[in-house]
Amino acid sequence: MGEPGFYHTTVLLHEAVDGLAIKENGVYVDATFGGGGHSRLILEKLGPEGKLIAFDQDADAWRNKPDDARLVPVTENFKYLRRFLRLHGHAEVDGILADLGVSSYQFDTAERGFSIRFDGPLDMRMDKRSELTAAVVLKTYSEQQLHQLFEQYGEVRNSKELAKHIVAQRKGKTVQSIAALKAMLGPVMRGNPNKYLAQVFQALRIEVNDELGVLKEFLQQAAISLKPGGRLSVISFHSLEDRIVKHYIKRGRWDEAGEYDGAITPLLKPVNAKPIEPGEEELKKNPRSRSARLRVGERVG
Repeated sequence: MGEPGFYHTTVLLHEAVDGLAIKENGVYVDATFGGGGHSRLILEKLGPEGKLIAFDQDADAWRNKPDDARLVPVTENFKYLRRFLRLHGHAEVDGILADLGVSSYQFDTAERGFSIRFDGPLDMRMDKRSELTAAVVLKTYSEQQLHQLFEQYGEVRNSKELAKHIVAQRKGKTVQSIAALKAMLGPVMRGNPNKYLAQVFQALRIEVNDELGVLKEFLQQAAISLKPGGRLSVISFHSLEDRIVKHYIKRGRWDEAGEYDGAITPLLKPVNAKPIEPGEEELKKNPRSRSARLRVGERVG
């Protein structure tokens, strides 16, 4: 087992776990095990009869697994939450926590292809069993598809020009590395190059891992998997995710216009009127936490 914390500096650690209002002998879910920081704190608060079911599709994450019989590891995407809770005999649980951020370990491991700071393959898969990589997206998506994903997922301001440029440049060659992509994008970059690249990388990562689709599936399953009074604690890191979490907890639908009709009765109610953000001390210790937003919902009925 690796040293606790080698993998990831846990963001909003106490706030997210406190949001669960843990009962000693309850059953809880850490939907994104990652570095195990939230899981360790949940286990500290549980009694001998308590149980924690932890999900992480990234096999590397389990290098951090604590030796604790109360922990049940599940090496799967949290979109399969309901299936695996039933499999382990817990159709309903007392609380569910999800930290939607990419772990520091993933960002700092060049061969995973998540970071603009290193050269490496254009991969970006959270689950290495998946076939879709960032390189495949850049090679096979149409100009319209690329325009849409850069505009919607990266909020890249010249997304149309960017998509056209990629389609023109990729003819006769395959872009496989981060260095090659950065070189290709040079002529169309606008503003701060690091910010621009971060937006492009965010868009590709969201697409490769279907992050927003998975989040919607997870929220629906989480709400119906909670016992009445059970808590859902979700940390998001960009406005696209936070908006989905906010509206689902408040209205039982994804956005203000709503993909559902008004007859939907929300299964959750917000515990806090506004999202919880990192304090000054945490921001000093971990600048990566600056965009984190925690929202807590409680199961009604």
